[in-house]
Amino acid sequence: MTAPRRPVLLVACEGVDTEAWLQALRAAAPEVELRLWPDGGDPAEIDFGLAWGNPPGFWRAFPSLRAIFSLGAGVDGLLADASLPDVPIVRMADPSLTGAMVEFVVMRTLHHHRLIHLYEQQQAAAVWRPARPPLARDRRVGVMGLGALGGACARSLASFGFQVRGWSRGPREIAGVETFHGLAALADFAAGCEILVCLLPLTAETHDVLDARLFAALAPQACLIQVGRGAQLVEADLLAALESGQIAAATLDVFRSEPLPGDHPFWAHPRVRVIPHAAAFTYPETAAPVLAANLRRLLTGAPAEDVVDPGAGY
Repeated sequence: MTAPRRPVLLVACEGVDTEAWLQALRAAAPEVELRLWPDGGDPAEIDFGLAWGNPPGFWRAFPSLRAIFSLGAGVDGLLADASLPDVPIVRMADPSLTGAMVEFVVMRTLHHHRLIHLYEQQQAAAVWRPARPPLARDRRVGVMGLGALGGACARSLASFGFQVRGWSRGPREIAGVETFHGLAALADFAAGCEILVCLLPLTAETHDVLDARLFAALAPQACLIQVGRGAQLVEADLLAALESGQIAAATLDVFRSEPLPGDHPFWAHPRVRVIPHAAAFTYPETAAPVLAANLRRLLTGAPAEDVVDPGAGY
């Protein structure tokens, strides 16, 4: 009697340590056969895909595909492919990714709250001038995006005593956070924010959302922490806001063009910190068990968790 065929997961990820992923997935999901692109074998035998950095049209070649798992939390690259098969798209909900993003956002918020950006400029000019920051309870911090990552960051910032406000597409409730939702409430949310953190997914609504009008609503000398998506920031508007002093400093982790071109003005700007899309990473050893649990749900006929709504874009 022939043994039943094991379900097949195709790992097709560009620019990552695939060997580390294969080791973690073998340990977390031994019941699944793993294949590594481009040695995928018969396309009709592929049941599931682990995706990152694939060209348009890549996934339509697999007629038996039952779901596509994203290697990261962001799925805008996948959804940009109009030829995606009509199967569930599952974003990564890795606890280590969330923890790392909280670390980064808290670190940079405290950096700006304690005026370290100012001291960096003073050191470059050999200036000794202590400046007293406000109490955390008097500092207004705005968080754009209140999903898994943004919600965790907002809660952590609230634990420091900051006046935290959050903005999202739809209504959210988070203890200790004043929440706003919808484009009509964006100006009210931004009004008076001294530190603005963007953790939004990239959608039609959030494209170019970080623009001159939004910056003008912030408190004078506000600071920006951008860890969403590069296409959300109107770069010329940020440079103008830095020049006028409306924005005092910016931490940028994502860019319209990555790697950031060597002649880009952000590199040499004294009040911009360029981070090479490194605020948070997905770790195979913590993400593989999450992916394996979702695979088992699908294999037993249950719905997967963290399925993307293509209409919403996340």
